[in-house]
Amino acid sequence: MLSLLKLFGKSPFAPLQIHMEKVAYCVSKLEDIFQALFAGDQPRVLALAEEISASEHEADQTKSYIRNHLTRGLFFLMDRSDLLTILSLQDSIADKTENIALLLTMRPIALPPDFHEDFFALLRKNLATFKEAFQIMQELDELVETSFGGNEAEKVKKMTEKVALLEHESDLVERALLRRFFTEAEQLPSPVFHLWLKIFESVGDLSNLSENLADRIRMLLEVK
Repeated sequence: MLSLLKLFGKSPFAPLQIHMEKVAYCVSKLEDIFQALFAGDQPRVLALAEEISASEHEADQTKSYIRNHLTRGLFFLMDRSDLLTILSLQDSIADKTENIALLLTMRPIALPPDFHEDFFALLRKNLATFKEAFQIMQELDELVETSFGGNEAEKVKKMTEKVALLEHESDLVERALLRRFFTEAEQLPSPVFHLWLKIFESVGDLSNLSENLADRIRMLLEVK
């Protein structure tokens, strides 16, 4: 953690960016784990779930380190509570990712092949929403250099608007999938049916959480 400690003197956002990179690593494994599930490769599902859980734990450790070392000398541009809120929102995305992976290990489950394409449309839309929120976090050093103003601030505002649009599109994809699922998946055993509903909801939460993170950054811009 020594390299992380050195970053505290450079930018209040640098440690948060490192934490977000660990969150992004967790999220990056989601498509792989669902590919393995649909291929019937349960050992790989279990291995990826363990990898995601280990990565989430590492992100948790980084979160705790940041919380314990945020000194008041950093807060020349913003309140400590703002940084901690951003950190908490990032952490919630890692938590949600781990929860999704764990849901796939509760019992052997399968989604009818006719739903695979629609499901991946939902997953990829949520991943795109997260990716845009991740890119916003990568821009924050530039915001510090411009004191949260100018062209960089306008660029970030537009990026937050894109996150909101992607989140809305994700909602539409999820609703369409649910309509199909309720009318065409009645043959599934009840426990499996309800587990898939939980998985759909949890995947959809990735966009909601990403939008919450982007909105928090937008709020910082509005008060500067």
